[in-house]
Amino acid sequence: MAGASALSGQQSSGRSAAPSLPDPLRAPNSVTAFGEGRQGAIRLTRSGDKWQGDDIEVVAELRSGKSGQQAAILVTAPKTRLTRIQLRWHGSFPAGWRFLGDHWERSYGDLEWRGLAGERSMPWYFLASSGGVTNGYGVRTGAASICYWQADGGGVTLWLDVSNGGAGVELGDRRLEAATVVVRKGQTGETPLGAARAFCRAMCDKPILPAKPLYGSNNWYYAYGRNTSAEASLKDAALMAELAPPNVDNRPFVVIDMGWGAARDGAGPVSQTSKTYPDMPRLARQMKDLGVRPGIWTRPTLTTEKQAESWRLPPAGGRPKGDLITLDPSIPEALAYMAESIAAIRGWGYELIKHDYSTFDLTGRWGFEMGPDLTDRGWHFQNRGKTTAEIILGLYRTIRQSAGDAMLIGCNTIGHLAAGLVEAQRIGDDTSGREWSRTRKMGVNTLAFRMAQHNTFFAADADCVPVTREIPWNLTLQWLDLVARSGTALFVSADPAVVAAEQKPALKAALAAAARTHEPGVPLDWMDTTTPARWRLDGKIVRYDWYEED
Repeated sequence: MAGASALSGQQSSGRSAAPSLPDPLRAPNSVTAFGEGRQGAIRLTRSGDKWQGDDIEVVAELRSGKSGQQAAILVTAPKTRLTRIQLRWHGSFPAGWRFLGDHWERSYGDLEWRGLAGERSMPWYFLASSGGVTNGYGVRTGAASICYWQADGGGVTLWLDVSNGGAGVELGDRRLEAATVVVRKGQTGETPLGAARAFCRAMCDKPILPAKPLYGSNNWYYAYGRNTSAEASLKDAALMAELAPPNVDNRPFVVIDMGWGAARDGAGPVSQTSKTYPDMPRLARQMKDLGVRPGIWTRPTLTTEKQAESWRLPPAGGRPKGDLITLDPSIPEALAYMAESIAAIRGWGYELIKHDYSTFDLTGRWGFEMGPDLTDRGWHFQNRGKTTAEIILGLYRTIRQSAGDAMLIGCNTIGHLAAGLVEAQRIGDDTSGREWSRTRKMGVNTLAFRMAQHNTFFAADADCVPVTREIPWNLTLQWLDLVARSGTALFVSADPAVVAAEQKPALKAALAAAARTHEPGVPLDWMDTTTPARWRLDGKIVRYDWYEED
């Protein structure tokens, strides 16, 4: 490849006057491989720009990217069923540095700046900040491996999970470009969030973003998939048409969440709708006639279709069992089946498709359960020649192609792999129409700590603002105000039976704000708390009381 060269082999030796920061764009100090059925690590020996051992070879190749130098990690292993590659760079961060990592898929109210913690896994990338400078260390979006970092007193480690499910991948004769390392050195005077946004842009150079701000409603947090119907969805559409700003070409979406399908847990086939949703194409037309854009939720990786039995993934973790069949996207026929489902939904006239649950279905775990292992060991996809990351990417690309011109929102999808394949991403776990503490924990945390990904990876969706009887309006009003003015996607989950004259002016103002473009909100106290209360919105400082008595 033009512009490619081996990484510099310079390494520190002996004593130095001052410790240097780790630099993952230099030659690693060590590279180690792990394989299925192998006892312990396979330590690789350096020979020029290569690290070799047994039949395994790892090359770290310096390349010129749009955002500067990057290092591609290239792996070959014709015989060994590889599970992981570990790369280690020596160096140290002086006392006082603080670190922020990301999450595997959605976040779970647990993102925060912390001091050095060597055992802490930081998926995909991390930020290191001290003295007004914030550096970024990560991998480009769309990697062919599942990546995470660790930082300790002696350096940084990058782990590349190249497994196939819970077993090793069979690469055969091909050379895997497992990941591309990206490093950005912070500039004096920029804010940590400014540095984080610039770093996210460096990791993702081809996002697809909504042409206009994304806003509307979703029925999940007042209906929870129960007692819902086409008639109820039309009431949602009528309410949204009433509350949305008039005379704007950016009309709101009204998203029908789980509950429209006949099978339980959102399983397919999509052609089998519930008795309360008898005609999905007609419903989409009726919603458009009311002045809103129809959207819909789907779970493409789960079906009850008997013909899919041969496409079933092996048991793992909490993966559905019995009559619920989790589809193996490494099987071409199963992938084609999922493609047909997405295309059918688009053919009905739905302009936004929210695809959900695929990470849980494929791994059997939620993100907070993963740790260094994303799934149970001992199982694999039918096609063993691709890594888990490659199989997931294949699924996302198929959904993207099948959706045509419909807008996509990924939920329970891996954002670092979905970037560039979805216009929007649910960045955190569920808020709640029943428990304010859950909305506070999940919503506020993810909005603050993943704000850097907004409009750099995709449009960020920190989840809905529920308007229900169970949540006091004074608390709902604060969350509504923040999301509406943050510049991110706003979806309200408003029960038409609850929305009264008291709520309508605030909802109208919030939707009007969400329909306009804003500079991304800035959490001013995010380095000191997991639930930032001080924000800069539209150039003004706003303080929220998330712990106000309810």
